[in-house]
Amino acid sequence: MRRLIDTLNRIPRVLLFAAAGLIQVALIVVIVIDRLRVLREGSEVRLQTRPVDPRDFLRGDYVVLNYEISSVAAAGLKDQPVPGKHASVYVRLAPNAEGFHSAVSVHAEPVAVTAPDVLIRGRVLYGANCGGDVRLFCDRLQLNYGIEKYFVPEGEGRQIEQPRRDGKVTIVAAVTPAGRAAIKRLLIDGKPVYDEPLF
Repeated sequence: MRRLIDTLNRIPRVLLFAAAGLIQVALIVVIVIDRLRVLREGSEVRLQTRPVDPRDFLRGDYVVLNYEISSVAAAGLKDQPVPGKHASVYVRLAPNAEGFHSAVSVHAEPVAVTAPDVLIRGRVLYGANCGGDVRLFCDRLQLNYGIEKYFVPEGEGRQIEQPRRDGKVTIVAAVTPAGRAAIKRLLIDGKPVYDEPLF
């Protein structure tokens, strides 16, 4: 350990700071490239939002969103052991008559789907604490897909509040074959209001 410290002390501090800066920039670039990959390569799905408590609507400069697919029936997972806290599950989505994607089934592991169906990965927030000493899935699951917040330009979030309460806000999300999702577009009354830039 002492040898490592001596070696580090011989390196000029400017080089150490430069290396630390490069590592931070590299991490940011990796995150941006990963998000771009999801937006470019993911299948588009339209999701209908549901009203949420208006006190939770705007925190800073982002909109809090809730979806029809946020609460799903556990079906075949009910009474099955939960693998851990905030367990991942996979929800098969299929387009409905209105053109929105709805939850069709829930699975503990990825399953094969064919277009136009899509498999999206979610984390269980509630509904995984039934069953006394052993944690079992309950009959309904409250899920988080990582698309529950959408950042908007400063001061513009209030314009979305009333349409969101009226159920007029729709999200177009990109979902990769691995189930990862990212918001691509926000629509009010079917008209695009915000598009996520690819750069």
